[in-house]
Amino acid sequence: MSSWHIPDDLRERYLEGTLGPALAMSVDAHLGRCADCRAAVPYDKDWLEASWARLEAELITPRPSLAERFLRYKGVPDHLARLLTATPTLSQAWLAAVVAVLAFAVLAARAQAELLPAFLIVAPMLPLAGIALAYGPRVDPAHELVAATPMSGPRLLLTRATAVLAVSVVLAGLASPLLAAPPGLAAAWLLPALAAASGCLALSNRLPVPIAALTVGGVWLAIVGTGRFIGSWLAVFGPAPQIGYGVAALLLTYRFYKVSSR
Repeated sequence: MSSWHIPDDLRERYLEGTLGPALAMSVDAHLGRCADCRAAVPYDKDWLEASWARLEAELITPRPSLAERFLRYKGVPDHLARLLTATPTLSQAWLAAVVAVLAFAVLAARAQAELLPAFLIVAPMLPLAGIALAYGPRVDPAHELVAATPMSGPRLLLTRATAVLAVSVVLAGLASPLLAAPPGLAAAWLLPALAAASGCLALSNRLPVPIAALTVGGVWLAIVGTGRFIGSWLAVFGPAPQIGYGVAALLLTYRFYKVSSR
């Protein structure tokens, strides 16, 4: 170990902040391994303790966001509230994109009545897009950390998918009354959206979540295309198809639970 210590004049310049970057970094490195030189550097004990307390508050126990505090107020457990608010697709950018898409669809439907099906087609796709980007190493920067917790895997995917679906349904539900259509037709997107989300979860047991979402989205567009081809939207949004969507949502959700619990 070197017997060299920081001279008094160099220490004074270091404390005054007049050293150049290279020399200041050298002094920092020496202080890290020399207890005698550290002891010679004066400091305010109360200030140091307060500084560490502020760092701990910011890094270890960060202040909960407004959404997290709301969930806790409604009785959601602390750990679950934090996981939900950390869902990548519940960011402000995603919410703004969803609102923009819904607004565009509503304006188009109000401008031309024949464009009403555009809203009914788009609304079930929004939860799929959110679920596709809610879970996985490619989209979640904290995936590796969360994967080591008891909440990882299908349970976390279901939790985040439910949150994304709930937000999407609420936003689309707020937009539905703005449509120039009877209430029953304006809400014809709801059961297809539930069936699509359930299908994505069921497929996620065999496929990566984004691929599952793309597959279900393709199936939905194929159904819509078939209805358009035969010239009747009742084949897609009528009473009989709605019953089919509801039954499919129940069966696919049951399938996801059954496979995930093995």
